[in-house]
Amino acid sequence: MNEDYLANIRPARRQLDWQRMEMYAFTHFGMNTMTDREWGLGHEDPALFNPQQFNADQWMDALKAAGMTGVILTCKHHDGFCLWPSRYTTHSVAFSPWKDGKGDVVREVSDAARRHGLKFGVYLSPWDRTEATYGSGKDYDDFYVNQLIELLTHYGPIFCVWLDGACGEGPNGKKQQYDWQRYYNVVRALQPEAVICVSGPDVRWCGNEAGHTRENEWSVVPERLRSAELTAAKSQQADDGEFSRLVRSDEEDLGSRRALAHYDGPLAWYPSEVNTSTRPGWFYHANEDAQVRSPQELFDIWASSVGGNATFLLNVPPTAQGLIADADVQALAGLGKLIADFTSRMITDGVTVGLSSNPRGIDPSALLSTAAGSDYWMPDGEDPDPTVTLDFATARRINAVVLREQIEVGQRIDVVEVRSGRPAESRLLATKESVGYQRIIRFAPVVTDHLEIRVPAFRISPTLAAAIAVEAD
Repeated sequence: MNEDYLANIRPARRQLDWQRMEMYAFTHFGMNTMTDREWGLGHEDPALFNPQQFNADQWMDALKAAGMTGVILTCKHHDGFCLWPSRYTTHSVAFSPWKDGKGDVVREVSDAARRHGLKFGVYLSPWDRTEATYGSGKDYDDFYVNQLIELLTHYGPIFCVWLDGACGEGPNGKKQQYDWQRYYNVVRALQPEAVICVSGPDVRWCGNEAGHTRENEWSVVPERLRSAELTAAKSQQADDGEFSRLVRSDEEDLGSRRALAHYDGPLAWYPSEVNTSTRPGWFYHANEDAQVRSPQELFDIWASSVGGNATFLLNVPPTAQGLIADADVQALAGLGKLIADFTSRMITDGVTVGLSSNPRGIDPSALLSTAAGSDYWMPDGEDPDPTVTLDFATARRINAVVLREQIEVGQRIDVVEVRSGRPAESRLLATKESVGYQRIIRFAPVVTDHLEIRVPAFRISPTLAAAIAVEAD
């Protein structure tokens, strides 16, 4: 693999803006919420949809408490029921008793999100178990595109169009061959800043729904991984209640030098999104109220995903009454507190930053900031041992380091080491491969006044935009 090519694959602006969101919500809500199912059968009576306490602002309060930056709504799931008054079907809120058929969940959620400073995204299931044209080819694509246009033109800026590969049998006994490129073209034309996720070219599915992040996640991977058909083949094929916690052991390494050693095809910037739910299911079920993930479990997923060169998409399913349940509200609040506590323990005062070389002449203290647009370090091309040192005024008890590459110029670090103590007594604390947008490296607490972050292997001109120690609690 040509090193210059590998090191200079870069994100598009939409991908960079998305990555900086770090953690955002999925809200699975709709007909399945009312029927207590995960996958609806289609043709459910719209009269069943009547969330009498619906309150989108309550949703946003819960999401904000966790530190979320956006929310993606399941505007239509596989059952085909639309949470907006679509002109192209009678299977929608317009034919329900909720607000006398004059309600629009998409409108209320998108407006509430913006009132609370959250970005808004949409999920529109490619599989529709109600629509008669499903499986007919172009006629169904016309139907799907018309609904996609409605969502992309009536609800303000969209940060994400989330597409899965669901492709079951339609009412006519056929499966649809989706015209993915046509769908992408519509998104690009109407919402050019939106990322197209999972069965799309901008954001890659991590490969499971359990919240598992690869040990080393790479953003630069073979271009073939952007195939929607490949993603669909690995997606959930049946409503069996097991897929949500399944973690495969295959394809753990997608972009290291080892993985690409004999690959000579095209590469793409295709970063990973880690998704899971607060509960075993994606829709709300009262019998799962005691199975909501704990704040600590959610924090560990956050640390490994947002701290593992991925983003964290956490599903929070509202109840049939239209509210986030108390158990989920408490879990989200607890998660937010743990993240805030972790952030407050990042050591940015009383630290002297040293650089093994500094040809760009940056202020070394710039590496103590994670703010977007901060300066970054790039060592001299002849530097034999690229190293950042952190010296503390007094010895501190450290159990983590937060690192960031300047991914605007590519993902270049192959190996990074964290060491404590002066050279004569240097102790290796951790070795990792990829860094990317952000890497949170946790280790057993160590008391020291000196840390070293070494980059012993890299793809031309490595960069670091942040190198911050975290004090143990």
